[in-house]
Amino acid sequence: MSRNTTRPPNVLLITSDQQHFGALGSVNPAIKTPALDKLASRGVRFDRAYCPNPTCTPTRASIITGLYPSAHGAYTLGTKLDERIPTLGDHLRERGYLNTLVGKAHFQPLKNTADCASIESYPLLRDLDFWRGFNGRGTPWYGFDHVETCRNHTDEPHVGQHYAIWMEEKGLTNWRDYFQPWKLDPTGHRESPLAPRDIEVGGAGFREYAPWKLPHELHYTAWTGERTIAAIDRAHEADRPFFIWSSYHDPHPPYAVPDPWFSMYSPDSMEDFVGAYVDGEFDRMPPPYAWTREPGREKFAWMNEDGRGSHGCHSHLHDREMLKKMCAVYFGMVSFMDHWIGRTLDRLEQLGQLENTLVVFTSDHGHFVGQHGLIAKGPFHYEDVIRVPLIASMPGTLPQGTTSDAIQSLVDLAPTFLDAAGLPKRIDMQGKSMLPSWANGSSGRDHAIVENHHNAAAVHLRTVVTDRYKLTIWRGHGWGELFDLKNDPRELRNLFDDPAAREVRDAMLRKFIDADLEREPAPQPRVTGA
Repeated sequence: MSRNTTRPPNVLLITSDQQHFGALGSVNPAIKTPALDKLASRGVRFDRAYCPNPTCTPTRASIITGLYPSAHGAYTLGTKLDERIPTLGDHLRERGYLNTLVGKAHFQPLKNTADCASIESYPLLRDLDFWRGFNGRGTPWYGFDHVETCRNHTDEPHVGQHYAIWMEEKGLTNWRDYFQPWKLDPTGHRESPLAPRDIEVGGAGFREYAPWKLPHELHYTAWTGERTIAAIDRAHEADRPFFIWSSYHDPHPPYAVPDPWFSMYSPDSMEDFVGAYVDGEFDRMPPPYAWTREPGREKFAWMNEDGRGSHGCHSHLHDREMLKKMCAVYFGMVSFMDHWIGRTLDRLEQLGQLENTLVVFTSDHGHFVGQHGLIAKGPFHYEDVIRVPLIASMPGTLPQGTTSDAIQSLVDLAPTFLDAAGLPKRIDMQGKSMLPSWANGSSGRDHAIVENHHNAAAVHLRTVVTDRYKLTIWRGHGWGELFDLKNDPRELRNLFDDPAAREVRDAMLRKFIDADLEREPAPQPRVTGA
């Protein structure tokens, strides 16, 4: 079937949450992701894609604005993307697109205050009547004409919103029993007999190694997949091009998944994927790295200056056998998601829309599964947490079955999608369209920038990555990291203070400054000389 050129192409963005770049079957035969492998065979798999920030809200806001977190303002978790900032959906609407968000949003914090109004907050996320009437009354929301969202990761008490409505419509009226209790639930619900048992390991999200009792057909992964297919059908029936963000919550910890996905992988088979600390590798690293090898979090106290927490700033000591169990669950979470991605792509094909749809799969940031002795995430800019999987497919426009080592950044997705829709690049976006380079195999950028402003002043660092080297600067401490990714791909030797690497460090510092100047936005045209 030839591509339909009578209207702009559809755009289907599929994202996971906190997925390690190696958790793809096409790069790691230990994990089963047949749908994503098939997508890669129909398109291009990019093996050097980077997030603009290794946490959820900042990167998710960058995806829809084309701006870095330092520009759009939602610079860390617990902040809000200003609803006045133009988004991808706002621009696509000009071309007649029907814009839909299904799944996780995380554009706003869990707390609603006078200074930061949030609808993704308690108690509103449990007010199902509010969410039943949200579409039409509350939309467009961040450019999306239709929204079906839910805020939880796994069994967290943040569950509610459209997912809870769906569970009740499916007959699961006791859904609260499967999730951790919200202590202020106005229904009086205080016990969760069917929720996974928490195993406290310093905020790592470990759960009892057992299948989650929540029926898999009523899991939020099934909800996201089913409602994504419904959004595709709705746009098809309306005969309109669509932009759909199918936003899966997994495999973000806590680690829990129902059968049959729980039983799909053996912990023993995780041995080669689960990483480990290498003796002496932190000797040349900034002090917080070594602190992760000590019990407690006392040395990290100054990194939590606002009292609202700093992800990863605690001991990362863990039991390796338990981590292998959690990794087996993590893989199961990915395979479950892949199953529904497959059903979604099948539906596109059934409707004859696959060849007229730009399909992009990625994750908002990466994940540590023992690499460097670390777990989950934190202000530690190793490849494991800042690199993400990225696949792009559009038969007839993009090559098929190829891989690329060209550097990519998720800040480029919005301008790339605008280009695909036939719209010009916005001068107020910092990202650039990668569509031409995706199509011809060239390199569209020579660096990626990764920000991390997790705390107002205490945790503030920035990274620039080039074809060979990676430089990270920590604000206010004189700390730095420099890795030769060609000769040291495991990032075990920090060259920042190595006299033999001084020339490389100076060149990278210059690149650091040049890259920062290059991305400075020019939000309005210059119309005259004065």
